[in-house]
Amino acid sequence: MTSAPLAARLRVPRGPLFFPVTAYGPDGAVDPAACRAHVRRGVEAGAAAVFVCCGTGEFHALTPEEFQECVRAAVAETAGRVPVVAGAGYGTALAVRYARLAEEAGADGLLALPPYLVVAAQEGLLRHYRELAAGTSLPVVVYQRDNAVFTPHTVVELARTEGIVGLKDGLGDLDLMTRIVSAVREAVPGPDFLYFNGLPTAELTQPAYRAVGVPLYSSAVFCFAPEIALAFHRALGAGDEATVRRLLDGFYRPFVELRSLGRGYAVSLVKAGVRLRGLDVGEVRPPLHEPAGEHVKRLGELIERGHALLEECQEGK
Repeated sequence: MTSAPLAARLRVPRGPLFFPVTAYGPDGAVDPAACRAHVRRGVEAGAAAVFVCCGTGEFHALTPEEFQECVRAAVAETAGRVPVVAGAGYGTALAVRYARLAEEAGADGLLALPPYLVVAAQEGLLRHYRELAAGTSLPVVVYQRDNAVFTPHTVVELARTEGIVGLKDGLGDLDLMTRIVSAVREAVPGPDFLYFNGLPTAELTQPAYRAVGVPLYSSAVFCFAPEIALAFHRALGAGDEATVRRLLDGFYRPFVELRSLGRGYAVSLVKAGVRLRGLDVGEVRPPLHEPAGEHVKRLGELIERGHALLEECQEGK
């Protein structure tokens, strides 16, 4: 665990937010050594934080014991260099249990995933996240998506809750996000509440999210092409629109179109990309499935195209 507050460390990140996959060995069990190698590569490549056992990390497929083993591996490998944020989900009691397991493992914060299955009213969602925040000393980022969609008023109440430090949006409704950011800015003044773009392949939409006051984003591409993800992050921060547009047009949009060819590809195609780059992290667990061979081949070609684009961007400067 690092000593500086999580919100302060994430407010102006020096690189992309890294959401590693969970590595499995040939027997299908969690492979801590491969998990550590994957995290090590990401931190050395310039990740600003490690979000372990979240969506890309197949939180849904891990037992509590495996979850804690993965968080411990990430904490040990980062050694305080960057924050480690762990997923926590399901119903309230289980979410609190995962939060405490993450806390015992040395995590710096939590990404609170949507509650399991139920579609709850705003007052129920608010109670769920407040009880989760009260059940741990770790700061909590709430993940908006699927069955956990909030009104601006609810997000204001979340922002007023001790221990809740941010909102990650996986819904993609920019009108709603604009109203949320405005409402929180008016009701809870100050820079402390964090906003994240959590859409799959968030780079594609990040220019729009930045315009409405959402500066942070998750990067699944960083798992398998950190050079491309870091170049995009730097170009976006520097206002280098030429590089941003070239990478959006030549790499990110084609990747999103490839990702859309299969259900669950936001995880399984990313994991295939990690394997293509030389690290055996195993296959995804059910109910996810492996991408088609042709799609993996296209991904390899697209990664090559992305690196060629980087060279063109450098030559053009």
